[in-house]
Formats: sequence, structure tokens, C-alpha cells
Amino acid sequence: MTLTQLDDPLAHDALESLLLAEASVRRRLASDLEREGLSSSGFSVLMVLSSGGGELELRALRARLRTSKANATEVVTTLETRGMVQRFRLPHDRRAASVRLTTQGRELVDRLVPEHTQRVTDAFAVLDEAEKRMLADICRKLAVEPAAAPA
Repeated sequence: MTLTQLDDPLAHDALESLLLAEASVRRRLASDLEREGLSSSGFSVLMVLSSGGGELELRALRARLRTSKANATEVVTTLETRGMVQRFRLPHDRRAASVRLTTQGRELVDRLVPEHTQRVTDAFAVLDEAEKRMLADICRKLAVEPAAAPA
């Protein structure tokens, strides 16, 4: 099947462009993190914890990151091994876990955020203000989960 035989070739072109742009921006943003031995997922966890007051229940962290339980557990385990976070059971519900940013994790976030912020600014510098707003609006529209079809 060729692109011209698809029901909506423009949608497929948009998808291809979106994926290429996402990969390019992600590569540019990851370079500082990789020097620290940190994945973009790990950095996201640290940022969410930092913006969430330094501690969140694991399920709230997963929800904010929109990631699977397995992925969140793996990333948190890696960060815990590196001394960036601590995980502990909640006294009121021993089945639930909470994740807390350590001093070492906070220091890393504080050190990386200025460079990361500049890299984000640089990555989107090719867009004017209206284009940035439009891109953000379009991405929010695409991020909405469609309603499940009735069975």
C-alpha cells in the first residue's frame, strides 16, 4: 500500500512529521541529561517530584507522567539506586508507595534546569509565538484520549 492509497494520506503525513519532530527535539534535549547518566524519563520523574513539592504517591506520579506501572517502577528503581529518590510504603496503606526527592536529586534538578530550559527555548526558536501557541493547542488536542467505542 502506498501513501496515496491510504484513506487519509494527510493524517499519515502529519504523523510522520510529528514523529520526526519529536525525535529531533528529544535528541537535542537529551544531551545534557545523558552526560549526567540520566534518561529523559528519569529527568521527567525528578521534575514532576520537584514541582509536586518533592514527594508524590507512585500512582499520582504515574498519572502525571502518563506512563505504565512497569515503566514508572523501572525509572524510580533506577533513580533510587543512584540516590536521587527514596521510595517507601505509606503507613495508612502498606500496598501504596510514595516517592520522595532526595537532597542529591534536588541538587541535580537545580543544576540541570537552567541548561534544560535554554535547550527547550533553543529547540523551539524556529517557531514564532503564534506558531508555538498553535503547536501547543494541536498537541493538547491530540493528547486527549478518545472515548471508548461501545461494545
